[in-house]
Amino acid sequence: QRILRLAEMCRRLETEEEKVLPFYPSSLVEGEQQDARRVLEEMPVEPLAQAVWDYVGLERFWQRFSKAKLEEQALERERAALSQQNQHLRELLRQYLAGISVSHEVLEEPNPL
Repeated sequence: QRILRLAEMCRRLETEEEKVLPFYPSSLVEGEQQDARRVLEEMPVEPLAQAVWDYVGLERFWQRFSKAKLEEQALERERAALSQQNQHLRELLRQYLAGISVSHEVLEEPNPL
């Protein structure tokens, strides 16, 4: 019941695209997809593969989790780039304002303009 409640809470946070297109397109070509389906239909013989077989139902969860992590990393990189750009623009603005204003500190430094 707890998992179902969490799934309902997460469903509310999904974007419209995730609600309409819940399945992610595969990057495999048709032949590779057929090979993957064939391998997934076979029962595993190794102990570790048998243990993982019990969690095949979580594949969808891991797809969404991975997508969320990738988006998080992309947003973090974008934030860092925007922060750097903001710092650069602030420095340019500071130089411009120092160039047009007259004060004791400005008169002691070389004029940036």
